Amino acid sequence: MTDWPDARPHDNRGSRYGRGSASEQPESARVMRQVRRGPTGSSGQGTPGGSVPPQPSYVDGSGHGGGYSDYNTGQVYGSPAGGGFGGPGGGGRSAQHPAPDWRRRIKVTAIAVATVLVVTTVGTYFWADSKLNREVDLSIVLDRPEAGEGTNYLIVGSDSRAGLTDEQKKKLRTGSAEGKRTDSMMILHTGSNGPTLISLPRDSNVEIPTFKGSESGKTFQGTGRQVKLNAAYAEDGPELLVRTVEFNTGLHIDHYVEIGFAGFANIVDAVGGVEIDIPRDIKDTKSGADFEKGKQTLNGEEALAFVRTRYALPGSDLDRTKNQQKFLSALASQVATPGTVLNPFKLYPTMGAGLDSLIVDEDMGLFDLAGMFWAMKGVSGGDGTSLNMPIAGSSGGNLLWDKAKVKQLVDQLKNDEKVTVKGN
Repeated sequence: MTDWPDARPHDNRGSRYGRGSASEQPESARVMRQVRRGPTGSSGQGTPGGSVPPQPSYVDGSGHGGGYSDYNTGQVYGSPAGGGFGGPGGGGRSAQHPAPDWRRRIKVTAIAVATVLVVTTVGTYFWADSKLNREVDLSIVLDRPEAGEGTNYLIVGSDSRAGLTDEQKKKLRTGSAEGKRTDSMMILHTGSNGPTLISLPRDSNVEIPTFKGSESGKTFQGTGRQVKLNAAYAEDGPELLVRTVEFNTGLHIDHYVEIGFAGFANIVDAVGGVEIDIPRDIKDTKSGADFEKGKQTLNGEEALAFVRTRYALPGSDLDRTKNQQKFLSALASQVATPGTVLNPFKLYPTMGAGLDSLIVDEDMGLFDLAGMFWAMKGVSGGDGTSLNMPIAGSSGGNLLWDKAKVKQLVDQLKNDEKVTVKGN
């Protein structure tokens, strides 16, 4: 058996053995020693020259001589201190392809996403804000009541045919009357005790007070004349309607919102229809309504027929206002859902259809409008109250308000208290 030579005293490889090297050649797990023979002598036994051949020298893979020593230093191959796989000189991943910095990538991605969201949100806000038709100047309304707690919106549905073609007028059964009149009127109060929606029947008997003309700027003195509420709008538009409502109720109106036939139908179609539970069979040749009792989804044309139905109902105008309240709450609930708000393919068409057709006061902002829709949703969600203005009777076809109940109702709204008054 061949004995391995002992380590030589001059072997000073130190702790490098087993830790790889910085050479260009990769190092194996264990460096095999090499045998180098010197040049052949000229004489000695066993050689042509008869001389003793030189003893072989043992060198490691780096060319260092010496015997075996420090065979295992405990150093893990491939560690930062060595030159094995992954080491500084081994040509491993860390030398040519450093590991990705995931923290930095996540941070950059988060900043990019946040930037896109901010830009999109800001752009959408200014786009939507530019579509609002701020045409109503409440600053010309005379002798306004003092504002109370909460916010009061006067919501008006008009029979405006603006934007409708002759074919659409025929399809929607709107007729072709010139100008526009109020088809529905409601006061929406928002505050700390939940929203309250109050319908003002268009046949309500009211007094036209002194007012300033919206176009002429001329002051028209009140004569105490009694008319139906919808006559105020027909006479001088939104500003006189606000003036008449405030004068006859004593309630301050903060914002005005109006929508016509076309806009209403377009919004319903944009959200994909509105589901509603119809309380009874309805067939009205004038509005085009033809519904069976029960839950169903109405498109824009059907929805318009439903809210305009009057003569097929037992309570006529009062039952009609209840249907309008019910449908508007259902529409708001449909609009203010994640399926609409988070879906750009529904959100933008809905906003475009609605904002293009809305007429609001000059101080109305998008956040005010969003608050109104959210409150409308709350009316049908169990947190709010809906009622008709309390009625005491009628005279000459005009509905007479119950003055005592109306005062109690207005006081509760002004103080933002829970409404306990019951309407018709």
